[in-house]
Amino acid sequence: MTSRILILDCGSQFTQLIARRVREAHVYCEIHPPTRSLAWIRDWKPTGIILSGGPSSVTDAGAPTFEKEIFDIAPLLGVCYGMQWIAHTEGGTLVGSGRREYGRAEVTIEEPAGVWAGFTAGEHTQVWMSHADHVETVPPGYVRTASSADNPLVGFRHKTKPIHAIQFHAEVAHTTRGAQIIENFLFEVCGATPDWTPGSFIEQELAKIRATAGASHVICGLSGGVDSSVAAALVHKAIGDQLTCIFVDTGLLRLNEREQVERTMGKHLGMKLVTVRAEERFLSALKGVENPEEKRKIIGHTFIDVFEEAAAREGKDAEFLVQGTLYPDVIESASPKGGPSATIKTHHNVGGLKPDMKFKLIEPLRELFKDEVRNVGRSLGLPEEMVGRHPFPGPGLAIRVLGAVTETDLSTLRKADAIYLEEIRAAGLYDDIWQAFAVFLPVRSVGVMGDGRTYEHVIALRAVTSRDGMTADWFGFPHEVLARMSNRIINEVPGVNRVVYDVSSKPPATIEWE
Repeated sequence: MTSRILILDCGSQFTQLIARRVREAHVYCEIHPPTRSLAWIRDWKPTGIILSGGPSSVTDAGAPTFEKEIFDIAPLLGVCYGMQWIAHTEGGTLVGSGRREYGRAEVTIEEPAGVWAGFTAGEHTQVWMSHADHVETVPPGYVRTASSADNPLVGFRHKTKPIHAIQFHAEVAHTTRGAQIIENFLFEVCGATPDWTPGSFIEQELAKIRATAGASHVICGLSGGVDSSVAAALVHKAIGDQLTCIFVDTGLLRLNEREQVERTMGKHLGMKLVTVRAEERFLSALKGVENPEEKRKIIGHTFIDVFEEAAAREGKDAEFLVQGTLYPDVIESASPKGGPSATIKTHHNVGGLKPDMKFKLIEPLRELFKDEVRNVGRSLGLPEEMVGRHPFPGPGLAIRVLGAVTETDLSTLRKADAIYLEEIRAAGLYDDIWQAFAVFLPVRSVGVMGDGRTYEHVIALRAVTSRDGMTADWFGFPHEVLARMSNRIINEVPGVNRVVYDVSSKPPATIEWE
């Protein structure tokens, strides 16, 4: 890769979306905390630097800050908080508005160049605002590039240096031409080259995996989902028979999933595959546990215990564990590489591991978003029915049975989930949906079947559309499709007399219920 963009995370929940938009433009980028030193930044040799948004005011104690010499390292784009920091540092006037500006706004382009290349002077465009403070006057040596009815200064740039700033979030889909603004920074301002592709990623990761693993034996935690399958295929391509894939049947899998994994990964791809039947062990460890964070940690710790025992039985001295951790997993557990973004929930691949486990981690997909992982899988020759599967959480159905997990409830959920997905495929809607699954609710409802009263369980159905899992909207099924799903589940799954559909978006809800 000839170009690389450094994103310094000032705490915004949208920071990962900046990375996503840069990657969509086929330019490599990484997210790092604002505490990186000037020497480190220089050594990293960025083609450009982006300062993200964040929840702080620039003048708050402990707010992210940078040394002024950062202006001279590479072209710079400040987004929201990043713009405010540039203005404050360079001598502009910063004002606390007293009210938060959040949502859609219309801005007027005053200078159609730089990040505004391709726009026209006086043009209006929709953007997404999320800030409290605002810049009142541009710093000396800077000029205004955009404004709005409520905010006289929405964008500015330095007169001679490649420093640009915008008050809104170009990375969010609600900014209608946000991708163009980011691409303008990449190509018009930074002169970046779009050479970040699945092929370039694979070649880079193969070299890294070989260098990391050496001649060591490597174990892969294979779940059969997209992430672990692509991670396994990538590591297998790098080191061949040094890799042993261990598939653990936790008892928390979907219907017939173990058989599918054994058929695809073992027979089709020719990997060394060991299947461990550990259903009773996981269910025993989870008995009576209702807290979702505790369930995740129990599953993660038990998973590693099973791995260590399986490795010992194999007689191999495995040093490394492969995991299919992705960028969205990381940002929701803690900001990548130590940034200040808030923790939403602990992900199985990130926070569920034992602190004293003996394995070192190989996480070849840690910097990728889901659609990038799918494209890498296709480039590796994995079948479409595998790389096109909807995401499935590491803790499995344990976080889709709300509250305490029992074998009976899991069986009920498996049957309902299988019918749900079967009907989605039959309607030709599977590829239109980012993720779809059923949830077993810890409530009972009154019903009538065969002229008699019932008091049975409720199944919730969830389906969302998304670009990257960071935000999501509920999917609008045709009514007749929902009716078929509900009718089949109630008639074919014993113990269920009510089906509901979840119409919550992310945010404020998350995609999974736990």
